[in-house]
Amino acid sequence: MRSALLVLAAFTLSACAYNPELGRQQMTIVDDASLAKAGEQAWSQALATSKVSPNRAANARVRAVGQRVVDAAGLGQRPWDYAVFEDAAPNAFVLPGGHVGVTTGLLKLVDNDDQLAAVIGHEAGHVVARHAAERQSQNLTSSLVLGVLGAAAGSSDAARAISSYGGAGAKYGFLLPFSRKQELEADRLGVDFMQRAGYRPREAVILWRHMQASGGPNTPQFASTHPSDAARIQALEAYIVQRGW
Repeated sequence: MRSALLVLAAFTLSACAYNPELGRQQMTIVDDASLAKAGEQAWSQALATSKVSPNRAANARVRAVGQRVVDAAGLGQRPWDYAVFEDAAPNAFVLPGGHVGVTTGLLKLVDNDDQLAAVIGHEAGHVVARHAAERQSQNLTSSLVLGVLGAAAGSSDAARAISSYGGAGAKYGFLLPFSRKQELEADRLGVDFMQRAGYRPREAVILWRHMQASGGPNTPQFASTHPSDAARIQALEAYIVQRGW
């Protein structure tokens, strides 16, 4: 077991690289080509299973704001697709491969294009930060470690404990907290991108106050993949003050 863990540790270390946008080391064992392919599949599925709004003005608005943010994020080297989906839930997503989706619920929530840019900027931040690759790499590594430990324990009570509690330990002790960290990183990058694109960064705070007022799931923060709205607002305000915006 020790040799297998050493090999896995060496493999993991070899996949670490410094990400200048984040200012930290990042482990990614999933390549960009795989992510782009997955993004294309997800976009095709979204178009096939969700209703695209026929509102030309709304689609043109998302396209205009999205393209400014995408260019500011340094992602404008390829054509991008934009669509407004009819869904009352306020949501947006940016997929690897160049796809932006925004719901009609989000367009009703935002007061202006600055707040729309904050949402698209946040999602673009996930792409620039390669968060999807990082999360997939974390999940894969966690599964490999548990597999090695389970094989070493055989059919003993220890093996059953690893199976029952190992996944939960990885989830609550590492994967979910790291996801919250990624969300806050995407918030900061999103503010950077919207400021470069000529939008007002302080509108990002107002946006999240709207989100907080609109309510949502009451999942405790320790068991959530997203920070609480209050924690997100506090972090954003501190970052904007730090940047002098």
